[in-house]
Amino acid sequence: MEFYKYHSLGNDYLVYDIRKNQEELDQEKIVRVCSRNFGIGSDGIVAGPYEKDGNMYVRVFNPDGTEAEQGGNALRIFAHYLKTIGDIQKESFELYTKSGISQIRYLNREGNRIQMTMGKLRFSSKALGLSGPDREAVHEFFNFGGEEYDCTCVSAGNPHCVIVLEDTDRETVCRIGKYSERAECFPEGINTEIVKILDKNNIEIEIFERGVGYTLASATGACAAAGAAYKRGLIDSDVMVHMPGGKLWTQIDEDWEVKMIGSVKRICKIQLFEDFFQGI
Repeated sequence: MEFYKYHSLGNDYLVYDIRKNQEELDQEKIVRVCSRNFGIGSDGIVAGPYEKDGNMYVRVFNPDGTEAEQGGNALRIFAHYLKTIGDIQKESFELYTKSGISQIRYLNREGNRIQMTMGKLRFSSKALGLSGPDREAVHEFFNFGGEEYDCTCVSAGNPHCVIVLEDTDRETVCRIGKYSERAECFPEGINTEIVKILDKNNIEIEIFERGVGYTLASATGACAAAGAAYKRGLIDSDVMVHMPGGKLWTQIDEDWEVKMIGSVKRICKIQLFEDFFQGI
């Protein structure tokens, strides 16, 4: 099995080109490969390209083996991979995921700075899979670990719980995230972001991803956090999202369509030994 390791702002993914590999990925193999102690180590795997009705699809897997609906960093990484191997020559193209379509546009010749659309942000409880009556999940109070938080929940292709606080740090988001990720009110699980408003065009966030845990950066998390803050009137529609791994620019239009710009870095090519999966 052959993988290509990339990262975007410290959020690292393994590219699995199905055309170059015979093995099918299953949950047990994904967990083993993504392990930072017993495998290669990564925040997930992006596999493809799959073809359906003339469209190019990718699948994004979390390190616990579950499939994610969306993954902005993963999609930009796969787009850069396609550029470097010569599969994509044009400036823009479309990639499909479990949650829908993304428009990809290369902003430089190397194809490592990429603009992409992330779809429409949605705040309805139905779209988010929240328990209870259908409603707009803005300014909802949830109890995590015995403490109540003012939350805005938003779907950016996958579900997010966004909490605005005076300060952000790793310890706080991990303390909240270990309860919010699989809380009873979120039957399908949820990603969690805590947000500090720096000014009308800059926010700072920390992220706890469903199926991943603490992570240095997340494109969907950045878009969700910007959308929640914009929904509450705390920022303008153009905002730079500051994360421990780096910065992403996001823009939200009047229909709540969101797009973002970020960079990608190649790391290495990895080939597993034939006996890697023996004994699992």
